[in-house]
Amino acid sequence: MFNGKSIFISGGTGSFGRNFIRRLLEQYQPKRVVVFSRDELKQYEMQQTFNAPCMRYFLGDVRDADRLRQAMRGIDYVVHAAALKQVPAAEYNPTECIRTNVNGAENIIAAAIDNGVKKVVALSTDKAASPINLYGATKLLSDKLFVAANNIAGEQQTRFAVVRYGNVAGSRGSVVPFFSKLIADGAEQLPITDERMTRFWITLDHGVQFVLDSFARMHGGEVFVPKIPSIRIVDLARGMAGHLPHKNVGIRPGEKLHELMVPLDDARMTLEFEDHYTIQPSIRFTSVDVDFAVDKLGEHGRAVSENFEYRSDTNPHFLSVGQIADLHAKLSV
Repeated sequence: MFNGKSIFISGGTGSFGRNFIRRLLEQYQPKRVVVFSRDELKQYEMQQTFNAPCMRYFLGDVRDADRLRQAMRGIDYVVHAAALKQVPAAEYNPTECIRTNVNGAENIIAAAIDNGVKKVVALSTDKAASPINLYGATKLLSDKLFVAANNIAGEQQTRFAVVRYGNVAGSRGSVVPFFSKLIADGAEQLPITDERMTRFWITLDHGVQFVLDSFARMHGGEVFVPKIPSIRIVDLARGMAGHLPHKNVGIRPGEKLHELMVPLDDARMTLEFEDHYTIQPSIRFTSVDVDFAVDKLGEHGRAVSENFEYRSDTNPHFLSVGQIADLHAKLSV
């Protein structure tokens, strides 16, 4: 569906953006790929690797509505990956987080509608489900904005959906590179926030493929949640450096002990498919009248039980220490 099309990626110089673009160029022949981000150094570095004739690099900030409208001209598909996502930083800098994650989402929506974009997929996070921190709260607001945007679009027919998943293995700013640096620097112990802590875990490759699949299966208004494994943070430390002892340092501001991707209150709107869950919109759309139990790919879903929750600590699929070690070895290559 991306052959001969123009694709726009906000936050395109990040870990997800780089891997998404690599997959696009390997599997499709896009007409144009627009990387939109605010860091000129990262764009310069990215141009050394991604220099295909279809590539375009736009400096800009999602807070700037006019620049977004300009950069999105002639675009068919949008991936919104730009965000301020460090939980403690958001707690100490709430206004900045709101301006990027909430106001930026509004600007993406307006620019997409004004330019007649066909489909928009916004990246979300497990922290948006029953949030207790500011980052999660801003992403929940963002999710709600993108779902409601299907009504706002009206006759423009721009369709919006959300992809929500957990921690991305090896992404910049995550715990894996943090542990890796400590190990490389000769640390004598690894800091563990809480030995009971669990997290959802997804590889970049899986995340990229899930977003590509979501473009193909979306009607508009869905929140797509992949079925992915969980890890125990203490097992992650053991898998990366089993010889090092651990030091409990306590949970950081805004952190949860366990993460949640489908809250209990969303169970009545949730459908289970073979490899993912779909949270249906709770509001009625004036321009989208579809059966969400059958997606655009013809996949059929079924309603989950009324007491269903998708939690990192009760997830039936946990990675073992050995599996984590194997995954870390692959990421290190």
